[in-house]
Amino acid sequence: MVIVVSGPGGVGKGTIAEYLVKKLDNLWLSKSWTTRKVRSEEDEDSYVFVSRKEFEKAIGDNRFLEWTEFHGNLYGTPLPEAPDGFDVLLEIDVNGALSVVEQSIEALLIFVDAPSVEDQERRLRGRGDPEDEVRRRILEGEKERQIASDLGAIIVINDDLERTIEEISSLINANR
Repeated sequence: MVIVVSGPGGVGKGTIAEYLVKKLDNLWLSKSWTTRKVRSEEDEDSYVFVSRKEFEKAIGDNRFLEWTEFHGNLYGTPLPEAPDGFDVLLEIDVNGALSVVEQSIEALLIFVDAPSVEDQERRLRGRGDPEDEVRRRILEGEKERQIASDLGAIIVINDDLERTIEEISSLINANR
C-alpha cells in the first residue's frame, strides 16, 4: 500500500512521518530529494540533499515518481524501493500527491493542515523561514488546500501531535 502524507509548509508533515515509521510495523519512509540547503534546525537526514547537477541527472535517468521546482529549488520523490512486506509512506507536497493519482497509483491520501493560517505562519517563522518564504508558503497553502479537496484527500488537522499521529495511524491500519 502507498500512503501519501501531504500538506502545506510548516504543518509538521516531516515530524509526523518520522513518528509513524517508529509507531507502525512494516512502514517504510521514502526520502525525498532536494537541492535546497539544510535549514539551521533541521536534521540532515530529513531529505537526501544533492547538487542541482546530481538531481538533473536523476531526472534524466527517470529515477523519480514525481519532481517539481519550488522557489528555485528542486524537490523529488524517488521511485519507491521498499523492502518486501512493507507499505510505502510518501511525505510529499500536494502536487506530488496529484502526480501519484495521475499515474494511477492506488494510495491513501492524507492532507495534514495547521489549525489556522496564523498557526501555520507562526510555525514557519519558528523554524527560521525568511519572511518572503513565509508569505510564499502561505499563498501556496491556499492552493494546496483546494487541490487536496479536489483529490478527495482525508484532512487531518495537526492541532496536537500525539492525537494527529493516533488519527493517521488509525487511518492507515483501517486501510491495510
